[in-house]
This record gives sequence, C-alpha cells and structure tokens, in this order.
Amino acid sequence: MLLCWSLSVAMTGRAAVDFNRDIRPILSDNCFACHGPDKGKRKAKLRLDLQAGATTDLGGRAAVVPGKPDQSEMIRRIHSTDPEEMMPPPDSLAKLSETQKQRLTAWIREGAPWADHWVFIPPRQSPFPKTKNRKWAQNQMDNFILSRLESEKLKPSPEADRRTLLRRLSFDLIGLPPTAEEVDKFLADKSPDAYGRSVERLLSSPHYGERMAVMWLDLVRYGDTVGIHGDQTQNIWPYRDYVINAFNQNKRFDQFSIEQLAGDLLPNATTEQKIASGFNRLNLTTEEGGAQDKEYLAKYASDRVRAVSTVWMAATLGCAECHDHKFDPYGTKDFYRMAAFFADIQEVGAYKGGNGSRPPEMPLPSPQQEARLKELESALAVAIHDLDVLKPKITEAQNDWEASLIAALDTGATKTPKVTEKIAKLLNVKPADRNKTQQQELTDWFARSRPEFAGTWSRHATLKTKLDQLKEEIPLTMISVSVEPRITRVLNRGDWMDTTGEVVEPGVPQYFNQLEHLNRRATRLDLARWIVATNNTMTARVFVNRLWKMYFGTGLSKVLDDLGSRGEWPIHPELLDFLALEFQNSGWDIKHVVRLIVTSATYRQSSLMRPELKERDPFNRLLARQSRFRLLAEMVRDNALRVSGLLVADVGGPSVKPYQPDGYWDYLNFPKRTYVADTGSGQYRRGVYTHWQRLFLHPMLKAFDAPSREECTAERPVSNTPLAALALLNDPTFVEAARSLAERALKQGGSESSRLDAIFRRALNRVPSSDEREQLRRLFVADLKDFEANPERAEKLLRTGLKPADAKANFPELAAWTSVCRAVLNLHETIVRF
Repeated sequence: MLLCWSLSVAMTGRAAVDFNRDIRPILSDNCFACHGPDKGKRKAKLRLDLQAGATTDLGGRAAVVPGKPDQSEMIRRIHSTDPEEMMPPPDSLAKLSETQKQRLTAWIREGAPWADHWVFIPPRQSPFPKTKNRKWAQNQMDNFILSRLESEKLKPSPEADRRTLLRRLSFDLIGLPPTAEEVDKFLADKSPDAYGRSVERLLSSPHYGERMAVMWLDLVRYGDTVGIHGDQTQNIWPYRDYVINAFNQNKRFDQFSIEQLAGDLLPNATTEQKIASGFNRLNLTTEEGGAQDKEYLAKYASDRVRAVSTVWMAATLGCAECHDHKFDPYGTKDFYRMAAFFADIQEVGAYKGGNGSRPPEMPLPSPQQEARLKELESALAVAIHDLDVLKPKITEAQNDWEASLIAALDTGATKTPKVTEKIAKLLNVKPADRNKTQQQELTDWFARSRPEFAGTWSRHATLKTKLDQLKEEIPLTMISVSVEPRITRVLNRGDWMDTTGEVVEPGVPQYFNQLEHLNRRATRLDLARWIVATNNTMTARVFVNRLWKMYFGTGLSKVLDDLGSRGEWPIHPELLDFLALEFQNSGWDIKHVVRLIVTSATYRQSSLMRPELKERDPFNRLLARQSRFRLLAEMVRDNALRVSGLLVADVGGPSVKPYQPDGYWDYLNFPKRTYVADTGSGQYRRGVYTHWQRLFLHPMLKAFDAPSREECTAERPVSNTPLAALALLNDPTFVEAARSLAERALKQGGSESSRLDAIFRRALNRVPSSDEREQLRRLFVADLKDFEANPERAEKLLRTGLKPADAKANFPELAAWTSVCRAVLNLHETIVRF
C-alpha cells in the first residue's frame, strides 16, 4: 500500500507528505474528538491538534517522536489489535485505512513536520507555474490549472461553442438567458474582443447585482418574516435593495462588510449605511406572548455569532456555544466574547408586534414624499399656531356653553342643543371626572360646531390626517441602534438561566491576532475592521472560494461554510491564495475577481464529459472541463418569465407575492393570514424580490431547493424530485409563461416549423433538431385534436394567469401550442447552465 501511495505521489508531482493536506484530515476525523481542543472531553491529557501536545512526554511515552515511528505511541496504537489499546477505539466507530496508517508512519519518519491549519496561515504568492502548453492560458489564473492538468497527464477541453458560452456567461453574471438578438449579434461579431465586451456589458447590467444578491442573501439569512412562532412580516426589504445596489456599484468588499456589521457606528452615518446595518436585524425573532425575554436575547446573540463566523470566516464558531470546539481552536469563552460585540444593539427578547414593541425602524421617504412631508409639516405648524391662539377662546366658550347648558337643565328647560348620542354621554360626565380622551373628544366636537372656530380647527385636523396618511405610505426598515451594552456572561453549556458564568468583554477568538491599542470597550466597528484587515487570513479566501463555486459548481475548497479542520484541503491551494491576494490587492474589487475568472480559458472550456475524465476526475475537481449544473430556484422562474416576454425587469422595491396554491398558509397563525398574490406588475418580478416567508417558503422555490433562511446557507443542496418537474409543468407562473411564449410564436405567423424555430430561439437560443421537431409536432397534433374535441378544456388552460389570452386567437390551436411550450420549458437544457 505504501509503495502504491508513493508511486502515486511521484506521478502527480506532489510532496511526499504535506501535514495540512495529508495528516491533519486524518487526525481531525479520527482523533480530535477525544484528543483535540475541547478540554472538557479530552482523554489521557493528550492533545493532538497542537505540535507541543502531540510530542509531549506523558509518563515515558510520547504520541509522536519525530523521525522515530517505532518509538511513537501513536504508531503502536494504530497497529494494535488489542481492544484496550487500539486507536481509534472500537466503540468510536472510526477506523483507519491501511493507507492512512502508512501516511502517519511516513510523516513521523520524515520528522513529523507541523503547520498551522492552512486557512490560519497568511496567503502567499507562489511563483506562477510553468507549463508545456504556452498558448492555452488567457490569464495568470489558468497557469495553476494547466500545470496541475499536465502533471496528471490530462489536457483541457476545447472552448465551448459561442452560443453555449454566451448563455453560460449570461446566466452566471445576471441570472438571465441572453435574448435571441444578443446571441445573433455575438455570433456575428468575429472581433477578438467580442467575448470581453460581452463580459463588460453584463458586469455593467443592473441585473448583475440581482444575481450576486441571491448568494449573499442566502448567506446572511435574509427573510421578510421573523421566522419563529407566528412568523409575522417584518420591514427589511430596503436592506435587500442595499445589497443589490452595492454589487452593482462594485462597492469595495471591505466597506460592504463594515457597513453591514457597524454602519450605524460610522461617523455621520448615511441613510445607506444605516440601512446596511439591518444585517444585525436578520436573526430570527419572536412575538410569542409567553416567550422569555432573557432566553430569546441569548438566542439572538448566538444567532449573530453563527452568522458572522459563517459569512466572513467560514468558521463553525457556533459549535463552541456549549463547550470548547472539538476540532478547531475556538473556546467557549471565544464564543461569548464574540457575542459581546452585539450586546449594544437596542432590542428586547420578546417583541409584541402590532402597536407594541418593535425593533428600531427608520422611515425612507422618496424625494417626492420628502417634499410633500415638508409641505404638510410647514402647513401644520401654521395651523397649530393658529389653533394655539384660539384655544383660550375655545376653552372659555366651551366652559360658558357647558355652564349655561347645566343651568338650563337645572331650571327644567326642555330645549337642549342637538348633539350625538356619544356627545350626550360625555356631557353627562362632570368635567372634573372626564379623562383626557373624553375631554378632547368633547372639545373637538364643540370647536367644529361653532362657526367662529370650525375653519381653523378643521384645517388643523385635515392637515394632521393627511400627514399621518403620508407617513403610513412611507416604507420603514429595521436598523441597528447602539445603546449601553448589556452584560455578557459565559453561559454554562448554553444555559440562559445560569447567571454564574464569567462576565466577558467583546473580543475576537484568542487564537488570532487580537484587537490592538484599544483603551476602551471594543465595538462592532472594531470587529468589522478586524474581519477585513489585510492580516486576517480567512476573509478574502472565504469570499473568492464562494465566487469560484458560483462559476465552476464547486469551491476550490469544497465545504463552503467550514474551512476549518473538518473542511477540505483546497484542490488548488496556490490558486486559492493567488485569488485571495488578487482580491485584497485590487482594493477588495469584486468585479475584478469575477472578470478574472470568467475571462479565463478554464472558465471558457466545454462542459462535455470526456471518457478519460469520467474515469480520472468524475467530479471535475481538476477542471479539465467546465461544469454543468441546474439553475437556482429563482433563476428557473426568471428564465421562464424572460423567454416568454412576461418579465418585469424593474430593479428594487417592496417584496412581491407570485401565485401560490390556495390554503398553503392555513396553518400559519398568530394572526391568521390569507395569501393574496400580486395582481399587477409585481406578479412578474424576478425571484430575488419574492416575499420570503421563512416558515412557509414559496412552494416553487422550495421544490427547487431554495433555503428557508432560518440559518446561514453557503451552499444550496441540489435535488432531483418529481415535485420540481410538476412545479415546472403546473405552477401558474410556468403555464402562463408557456401560453405567452406560444402567443408570440403564433403572432409571427408562418409554418409549424417556423413557429417551433421561434420558440426554441427564445427559450434555448437555437433551432430544434429534427428529432425534437418531430416529437413536438406529434405532441402538437395530439393536443390540438383533443382541444378541438373539448374546447372547454382549452379555455380552462388559457385562463391560467392574470393576463387574458389573446381574444382573437384560435383557442384550441393556442392551447396546443401552449402544451408544446410547457414541454420546452420543462426540458433539462432549459433549466441547466452548461
């Protein structure tokens, strides 16, 4: 086994043993649970996650004796057959392979060289690899890929055909397919910079920000509802628009990060920066009546620690809430020190909703609303002044009137003023016994009933009503507001009722570079600046790794939310470091890195599987070809709307509600709600704007694996279920899109063949093959016959959706073509990026 492994090493050009690549994963998977960072679970006082611990003499024996495997207790134990001595122990269910045992032996023989975990080591610029093929690379990134392929005796794939290339680029950069006209123009452009100009056009599109936002909103667990118990709606959509605009403006990633974590703490914070601070409001909250305030404050704190460590560090710091981390260098105290950064956020544990307690919200009037507000407020100020002048006279007149009324009643007079029943009841209450509301109602009525006062009083009331109505129309968004920080304690095993734990101040994990030169309590702003500091070894790697996943289907390190010991050693570590440094040195320029990736020869390869790659690299980790993967849930829907001509491409605005099955919200309580789908342009907006009901996610999005966003999601699962196919076939959005696509084909006239060409050119940017043409022709003929025999079925199908069918159309024919378009929208090729 060792010989085979050594030969493999020699063939691939890899170093004999690399601690992070070859040894740490073995120790992490099999040893750290009992001999790792968690002091509470550590056995035999042996710590194998640190070099000092592994080589420490424990009673005449050391687990690792560098250069001497025969004297190393580790080697003796992993080869032992005695259940009392063998490691890992039988009850752990872990078992080392012979290859792993040989690697550990070889590592100790070579002197047991040690290294910090790779993500904790600063990125370094490696020399660009030299390659035999000098013509293939389009930029420096390609050299890393090609060098590895050549060492593996593999060749890159040829460039994809130009139609596929533009479709790939369009889906990747803006989340929408190219139009038939855009494809025609690109195919006709033979200039060497045609592809580069397409890249720049798409990077400049306002839809680029929408595509990028989907990734970020998953990460930060954006939702339009609170996510617990009644899952009530919350005001936060302006934060989503901030994210879209930030990507479109190519805001520096360091500034983007600082504004979200601590925008409210920046000097003279702008409206945009305060909106950005809404990131701190994206945690799940509750409005349940019986919720314990203190319990939920603890939940909110832990939620934020998990979010920040996942989003920017790809670290599982949340595992240290109840005990020291079992695999990575994070202690329980680190968890609560991180939580303390957010103890200044103004909040309560249990919100009351409605007119009760709510998180701090900021109004966002449009310029027109702002002008109208000033106008009404100015006019109201004048009316209030005029009313203040009159109030003494009104009070005097009212008192005289009431006194005369009482005198009249005392003398037995029967003539009384005409008043409403409600006012009559108020008059029966003595002035001294009336509460403030009763007295105000009586004064209001009296002033309006007297000509000398009515004009001024009514003008004031009208202006106040208009102002209140305008304020109701102005959108609100939750923001962070800093107050005196709450005390943060280490909670024993996460128990919020235990108040005996150590009080901690804000601080970053002890393993890393600490915040320096602070003679005060650290703030969220300090944390944000530490996260994006150039000496932070994680942040740049984390983000570029996720970009790589967007454009190749898998990250350079596969586990996007965990670059710790339980994650994956990068398949191309030097390339990951190159991209991270490129990102930092470009001024945290996101578009620069995206441009570098999508203009590379690696990105432009065909995605067709070659026989030798199926054998050698079935998951395409070496990238001798491009990857192919299904579109994200939102993009599946966006694609159908775009090719059908229904898409409303407006950017930004309140969340919208597409069609949804009746009764889906029946179990949504506190309060009971009825889903009301949008009846205007909102019905045809992009998926990124869909109302995100965390506990009852839109079923079409759910069928295509969109997350509920109750927790951070770095990577969506990809399932293949009948539900997804049925959603494509029967969801009203797709039926209406199919009908709209069919109407467009019918309006252009021509033969059946030319109509099929038009449908395919819009949906797939190509014409159908002869086999596709024949199958769809048979479908059309069969359905046309059925709809002509059953016209009521044609009418029922064509009534689907808001927009009425063309009244001039032949309904059975239109219905039959709608069936054809439903089939086309359900094709694998329609919903897959190649």
